[in-house]
Amino acid sequence: MWEGRQPVGPGSVAGWRRWITPSAVDDFVGGGKNFWSLYSLECLEGKNNAATMRLNQNTMLLGKKVVLVPYTSEHVPRYHEWMKSEELQRLTASEPLTLEQEYAMQRSWREDADKCTFVVLDAEKWQAQPGATEESCMVGDVNLFLTDLEDPTLGEIEVMIAEPSCRGKGLGTEAVLAMLSYGLTKFEAKIGQGNEPSIRMFQKLHFEQVAASSVFQEVTLRLTVSESEHRWLLEQTSHVEEKPYRDGSAEPC
Repeated sequence: MWEGRQPVGPGSVAGWRRWITPSAVDDFVGGGKNFWSLYSLECLEGKNNAATMRLNQNTMLLGKKVVLVPYTSEHVPRYHEWMKSEELQRLTASEPLTLEQEYAMQRSWREDADKCTFVVLDAEKWQAQPGATEESCMVGDVNLFLTDLEDPTLGEIEVMIAEPSCRGKGLGTEAVLAMLSYGLTKFEAKIGQGNEPSIRMFQKLHFEQVAASSVFQEVTLRLTVSESEHRWLLEQTSHVEEKPYRDGSAEPC
């Protein structure tokens, strides 16, 4: 199931994967000025929440169904294999990248202050197999982006469960709930109009539809975290543990 991860066009920071092309990656690696580097610079210069978005560099989150770990170079080969899928390319409006370009993008995402990216691991598999690598337990990713230079309290959230056998089991829901505790007070999710399972999932998480685009064939759902919503989120995530993380050092409990 794809949740909150649908095509948008240039001009929207959220959905970085959805319109990145191989040439854009080459421009970044070659040091050319492009939209991504300029936007990141503006965030670093003017937004206090940028520091918050970088907290996941050394943080892992342990839930009942998922374990969230920072996206590192260890995860790139599996991610690269996922994105060879024509289905995933269609759903994300992505063009295939070379493995070298995928590594370059991973480095840029890790360094950008306007993005918070975790790889989603299957917690049951990860905990049941001592010595299992994170790559072997990967099922998707979850992302949070600062999307409005004028409003640092607003972020767009996306989640991808790339492994078909892991969809519809609540992994995406728990991953999103964990990300909703990341210090922002307003969240948006852009979802394809025909993606009813994703829309229902976000509505169960108290998101409400605020807009619809016939051009991009998507709906925008929003959650404003009031005091009562904050209490509800705390209740829903009381089981989630935060632990320190170093590349490749995550070990099952």
